[in-house]
Amino acid sequence: MQAQVSPQAWHFSWLLLDMDKVPEIQYFGASALHIKISRYWNDIPADQYETLKSQLFSHITRFASGSKIVLTRLCVALASLALNMMPEAWPCAVADMVRMFQSEDSNIDGRARCLALLELLTVLPEEFQTSRLPQYRKGQVRGVLAQECSSVFPLLEQLLQQQDSPSFIKQKVLKCFSSWVQLEIPLMECENLIQAAFTSLRDPELFDTAVEAIVNAISQPDAQRYVNTLLKLIPPVLGLQEQLRQAVQSRDMETSHGICRIAVALGENHSRALLDQVDHWQSFLALVNMIMFCTGIPGHYPVNETTSSLTLTFWYTLQDDILSFEPEKQAMYQQVYRPVYFQLVDVLLHKAQFPSDEEYSCWSSDEKEQFRIYRVDISDTLMYVYEMLGAELLSSLYDKLGRLLTNTEQPTSWQHTEALLYGFQSIAETIDVNYSDVVPGLIGLIPHISISNVQLADTVMFTIGALSEWLADHPVMINNVLPLVLQALGNPELSISSVSTLKKICRECKYDLPPYAANIVAVSQDVLMKQIHKTSQCMWLMQALGFLLSALQVEEILKNLHSLITPYIQQLEKLADEMPNPSNKLAIIHILGLLSNLFTTLDISHHDDDHESTEVKKLPVPQGPNPVVVVLQQVFQLIQKVLSKWLNDAQVVESVCSIFEKSVKTLLDDFAPMVPQLCEMLGQMYSTIPQASAIDLTKQLVHIFAHEPAHFPPIKALFLLVTSVTLSLFQQGPRDHPDIVDSFMQLLAQALKRKPDLFLCSSLDVKAVFHCGVISLKFPEAPTVKSACGFFTELLPRCGEIPPVGQVVHENGKMLLQAVLEGVGGQASRNLMDQLAEILFALSKHCFSYLSIWIKEVMQQDGFPSARVTPEQKEIFSQQILRERVNKRRVKDMVKEFTLLCRGLHGTEYTADY
Repeated sequence: MQAQVSPQAWHFSWLLLDMDKVPEIQYFGASALHIKISRYWNDIPADQYETLKSQLFSHITRFASGSKIVLTRLCVALASLALNMMPEAWPCAVADMVRMFQSEDSNIDGRARCLALLELLTVLPEEFQTSRLPQYRKGQVRGVLAQECSSVFPLLEQLLQQQDSPSFIKQKVLKCFSSWVQLEIPLMECENLIQAAFTSLRDPELFDTAVEAIVNAISQPDAQRYVNTLLKLIPPVLGLQEQLRQAVQSRDMETSHGICRIAVALGENHSRALLDQVDHWQSFLALVNMIMFCTGIPGHYPVNETTSSLTLTFWYTLQDDILSFEPEKQAMYQQVYRPVYFQLVDVLLHKAQFPSDEEYSCWSSDEKEQFRIYRVDISDTLMYVYEMLGAELLSSLYDKLGRLLTNTEQPTSWQHTEALLYGFQSIAETIDVNYSDVVPGLIGLIPHISISNVQLADTVMFTIGALSEWLADHPVMINNVLPLVLQALGNPELSISSVSTLKKICRECKYDLPPYAANIVAVSQDVLMKQIHKTSQCMWLMQALGFLLSALQVEEILKNLHSLITPYIQQLEKLADEMPNPSNKLAIIHILGLLSNLFTTLDISHHDDDHESTEVKKLPVPQGPNPVVVVLQQVFQLIQKVLSKWLNDAQVVESVCSIFEKSVKTLLDDFAPMVPQLCEMLGQMYSTIPQASAIDLTKQLVHIFAHEPAHFPPIKALFLLVTSVTLSLFQQGPRDHPDIVDSFMQLLAQALKRKPDLFLCSSLDVKAVFHCGVISLKFPEAPTVKSACGFFTELLPRCGEIPPVGQVVHENGKMLLQAVLEGVGGQASRNLMDQLAEILFALSKHCFSYLSIWIKEVMQQDGFPSARVTPEQKEIFSQQILRERVNKRRVKDMVKEFTLLCRGLHGTEYTADY
């Protein structure tokens, strides 16, 4: 790469292009030329343009019958030259290229010349798309190229229409046309070539390239302005229907796929423009029906067909366009298209059906996954179609399902039932069906479905889950479906669907579940003990039970908790006595996880309820301590015992902390009785072996309890202990513990936010904490630096109100500034510039008089913060920072600009989207 950008490349490139070199070497030479021309155009003196041009022309002629890859590279180099010279230095570049290659040259055969010209014309628009021309030049050159197509298109038409043009030339012509239409050339100027491309579709060798050209031409954004041309394109597209039918019959997936792409490109990109032509509604309807045929193409996606998925977005677009018209036109089109959309629902549900069991069992896991994603796309489309068809859609699905399930004469396939339910579930999941009059009937039908198959059972479960909010409003119906869900819990194959459905029901309907609670708990306990489900489903199941228990009376909760947790506590006691080994570690983490997931949702104070107050009134007012606290106090000793053996293991420590963290988050003030003993345990844990999870839990306690006088003493003691242990860790070398440093910085920031008085404690070494913050700013791990920035952003505004902070900042602020500017100068990731800018902004706002002295001193160092910035650039940046004390956004922009200068990236392609 260095050779290619060096000044010597101008010389050696031509030598490497000698005809006696191997193609790889020639390719390198051509490539170096292209790089020089495209990136270092300004190095070329204007008086050498012509020489360069003629040299390139002669080399292209020479390579016309030589190596294809070298020829292409040389064409790209000449294309780049032309783009840079247009329009002033080389006004008719394209016409000249055509003329040069058409002139008779006896040494080179005509076909080779023709191919070289086509290659050059093909790469020209491509090179334009990727060129680095400045914005104003891009517009200018695009305009010139669009005019120059008058030199290109007649030639392409002539080559396509010539009877004796060989296939490979026609192929190249279609590719060239494809490349040019992307320059936003008016569609009417492409008419003849598009028609010629339609004719080429009959030639199997040209089919793919012709499809590509037609799709590119139709899809260019500008095309919708040429409505007459678009209308002229409908008949040739409709004319492909016979070819499409034959392709489908002979299972020729490539051909049906290509024709479908053309129909969809016309329909999807221009439905609005074509619907606007009300007089032509019938021909557009014919196109829509052709697309419907593609949606319903026979076969199972993705095994025997891959075409139907291309059409799904079209149905969104068409519907959006119809619904965006003024009432009169909309009413007319609703009348035409509602039947089409009802037909679409049938087609989609047919396509969503599973294949026969034996066929499905032969599919690869990849095919099954693609089919799953395809069904999700169908589900999204159905949900969307509901906007067009409304409640009538649900009624029609319900009628079909009812007829299927009550028809005794013909046994129905489970696939049919499953697809109808899937359609229902797709809509119910996202649309409020609470007012639908068919849901009660559906809930009544569900128990009559004979479930013989996992896929059907899954869909029944998900459908019940989708209706859980409806069940909350109609609690009498819960008993219709709950037994099905509880029965499914025992089947490992239905693990995900049954557990997630039970969780939804317990969350949405918890106030109506007390009569069923004993049964739900018993079944859940049974499947948990039998270890039917994987870990994550066990955790969801515990969350479901947490929701369920939240709505019971306190003594009921305690009774259920006792029966639910006792077996695990006994297991944990046994494990606590054993010597640590990998298998009992997993068992311990599993049990602690179950407890913490249960406590995540077990909330009797109803902070999480958005139910109206009347609903909450019918609930018991909790008496005495919170049940979660009662349980935690009972197992506290046991947890300490487990910890004492596993203090070295970050995962076990994390699981223990997680139980308390989840409980604190859910219980908030109710957790108060546990604060003293938890603070003591955390202190012991952290001073033995510091771990990030212990700091995170400390941060949570500071957040919720630090500003309450009653709890301040234990929390203050814990905060000071964690700080002093971490400071000593910094003295030994914190590099190996970026996670601890990260959590510690977050803890300090939280303390400053919630209880700044903690920084007034005489035993807190504010200076040492400040130094640790500066060290953390230099860590290579971005999250750690981010947290350190967060700490300083909280600390600097406190300079005035907390004397120890003010004193430390005034004595050591220059060191902080130095570290921030080192980061901006290139030490820190570019993604962190906003956070570093916030520190500069805070310094400017809260320590202005010091900052103006420090920034001068720091910036005077040679080569600081980067050897790439000049003293003038540093001075400008310093002045900008000192001037801007109000607008943080502006400071962030200045820092981004300056960091690019420091890194030598200013004005390069890397920064285009920065």
